Amino acid sequence: MTVASIQPTPFDRLLSLRRELAKLGVDGFILPHSDEYQSEYLAPDAECLAWLTGFTGSAGFAVILPDRAAAFTDGRYLIQIEMQVDLNLYEIVDVTKAGVGDWLAVRASAGQTIGYDPKLHTPSQIKALANKLEGKDVHLVPLGTNPLDALWAERGDAAIAPAEVFSEAVAGQSSAEKRTQIAAQLKEKNIDATIITLPDSIAWLLNVRGNDIPHNPVVLSYAILHTRDGQLDWFVDERKITPAVRAHLGNAVTIKPHAEIAAAVTKLNGVVQIDFEKSSQWFIDQLKTSSATVKNEPDPCIAPKAIKTPQEQDAMRAAHLRDGVAVTKFLCWFDQSIGNQTITELDVDAKLLEFRQQQEGFRGTSFDSLIGWAAHGAIIHYRVTPETNIEIKGNGMLLIDSGAQYNDGTTDITRTIAVGSPTDEMKDRFTRILKGHIGVAMAKFPEGVAGAQIDTLARRPLWEVGIDFPYGTGHGVGVYLCVHEESARLSPRGYGPVKANMIVSNEPGYHKPGEYGIRTEGLILSYETGEICSDGRKMLAFETITLAPIDRRLVVDELLLPFEREWLDAYQQRVYDTLSPFLTGNEKNWLKTQI
Repeated sequence: MTVASIQPTPFDRLLSLRRELAKLGVDGFILPHSDEYQSEYLAPDAECLAWLTGFTGSAGFAVILPDRAAAFTDGRYLIQIEMQVDLNLYEIVDVTKAGVGDWLAVRASAGQTIGYDPKLHTPSQIKALANKLEGKDVHLVPLGTNPLDALWAERGDAAIAPAEVFSEAVAGQSSAEKRTQIAAQLKEKNIDATIITLPDSIAWLLNVRGNDIPHNPVVLSYAILHTRDGQLDWFVDERKITPAVRAHLGNAVTIKPHAEIAAAVTKLNGVVQIDFEKSSQWFIDQLKTSSATVKNEPDPCIAPKAIKTPQEQDAMRAAHLRDGVAVTKFLCWFDQSIGNQTITELDVDAKLLEFRQQQEGFRGTSFDSLIGWAAHGAIIHYRVTPETNIEIKGNGMLLIDSGAQYNDGTTDITRTIAVGSPTDEMKDRFTRILKGHIGVAMAKFPEGVAGAQIDTLARRPLWEVGIDFPYGTGHGVGVYLCVHEESARLSPRGYGPVKANMIVSNEPGYHKPGEYGIRTEGLILSYETGEICSDGRKMLAFETITLAPIDRRLVVDELLLPFEREWLDAYQQRVYDTLSPFLTGNEKNWLKTQI
């Protein structure tokens, strides 16, 4: 092994960072799991938090002080972060109980300066931090450069992947129609321009897709939409733009080098809208040097992106049919193979991918599959590696949370599978989760009800026995876009209204540390029932568009109410009737036994 190939240890990296901070004249540094586009999933060259700490979850922070450091995440990753991070170097903090600002307010000393990269934080985050530190004589300092840029020697280059046109037949609207509608809406509010920084918003608005981030078909870029004439400036690496994309966009979209965004922002005038929750503080800093009046408003693409067109709905149903075929083929294979051959978590991952690759329009996975056998299932976002891979044998449950990207839709499904003889407790918990899943799937409610209200339907059967799960019941999902979308959330913090034609996940679960994990997940589409509430609002319900059998071996029938049993019977029958024409004789016979 050569000296050049020796990788620095977490201790070395932390020490080097502290030295670099001293050179920059600050005492500490806040590092979020983020990139300059505020993405949830990152390109490999943007995984700074993972490089520094070893933590690979999709939500977290590290805070570095001269004499101590902390790593923050939420309930989804608390077990994982303790496994990945050196606890001698970092204190682990549950961000839902103590935020970064809370921790700094107690740990930082008076007179200290805490640096941050303004491209990695939103204005709302910086304001919240400043509020926590008010009166503490601890000062936040924006840095002109990210100190990790000087330290991460083995960092790769950013991807240069070609953009592609997304079919208007699937989108249901042309890019020109979307831009015109949004420009008109903003013009009515006397807004002259809006800066759009979320890559999936730009992909939706322009009807383009890309390959800059694993699992997320987006193009990393920025856009400025001018309301006066509906013109849009797209700041993107021009090497990604093919002749087909140029022709698709036409003259109303001007493609400009990515590096010109700063100059363009500083030249803006009039009223400029930007989302303080989704865009970086860096943009606010640039706008301060312009003559523009800044208005904090939500990204104008988020709301219309969440409401799926009829064409998008049909495309998602078609994608879920093909994905259901792949998942069902896998479930049949697993059920008939376990006990007859050695199967590991990695084998499951590979076999599921193999069945999906056989489906028309498959473009890749929508996230790294979470394959957790036994105690690994208790790690909410466990991702198997060659080092952690184990054989599936004995008695228990296998949790498989996976999804796919097809050229006409995005899927996200979780199934929990019985292996051997699961315990009575496991079956009880599985059934209660199923009851919560059914409660959401069967919900009927007035349009505008908050996601937090629907979330309680999933938790009620668990609360009856004093258990819960530390994440939301559901998130929005894109159409051949990001598997996590900013539409109405079914969660305790889901304050947004649920409207017709939204697609969200339905995924209650339970995770018992060190023993097992359970989740039952499918995607649901809200629709108008044709009924009217007493207050005049339209009544909505959900259609489950995910198609794959639920393991009845884990169901305690006595715990199901008659209407819940009817729902399960009808769902299993629908899965059989819909998928069986695409299965082999053996697979069809196996699926028949699941009804």
